[in-house]
Amino acid sequence: MAERRSLNHFTLLKFRPAYWQLEPAAREGLLQQVVEALAEAAPRRYLYQVFPSRHEADVLLWCAIPYEDPETPARFFTGFARAFEPLHPYAEVPLTLWGVTKPSIYAKGRSPQEIDPFGEVRKRYLIVYPFVKTAEWYLMSRDARQGMMNEHIRVGRQYPEILQLLLYSFGVQDQEFVVVYETDDVVQFSDLVQDLRSTEARKFTLRDTPIITAVSSER
Repeated sequence: MAERRSLNHFTLLKFRPAYWQLEPAAREGLLQQVVEALAEAAPRRYLYQVFPSRHEADVLLWCAIPYEDPETPARFFTGFARAFEPLHPYAEVPLTLWGVTKPSIYAKGRSPQEIDPFGEVRKRYLIVYPFVKTAEWYLMSRDARQGMMNEHIRVGRQYPEILQLLLYSFGVQDQEFVVVYETDDVVQFSDLVQDLRSTEARKFTLRDTPIITAVSSER
């Protein structure tokens, strides 16, 4: 059976002064109206608090959509734009990140640490960032890259509670990947990243910022 693929889209929102001038109930209702209006375009929508972990945004909206056919992105983008219309006077969008899942060429089968975007339970923290490798990485042999990725995977498995989703966005956004993590402990996640910085593959990272750390609003 072919592995189910998904499109995942992350939108950072920075509210304008007009939003904060609304009554609290009106602010909450407006945001909820947009999330509910997105139901037709994206079966899963998750809201996260960003500020004050970063200053550029107040919240992050994660939409997850099964990738069914080549029209999937067009249907989602059209539906998202339509649902977002009521928020235009009240919010800016500093950044959007998106990509599509596909089976890894470095690991066989689905990892137990892979995020299920359609799962019912979300962990407390979400970390999202764009990722770009150097040209030298792609010019190396497949065996050389595999050896370094084996080390990378081995380090990740030492933190089984931390889940990851890798999205491919070659040619459709400025980055090559969108890397997504879920964790209940940001200190433990920071330890994982510190360990990964010591691996050989790190030499071939060109860019992995901005790092967006967000808190789930579902608790």
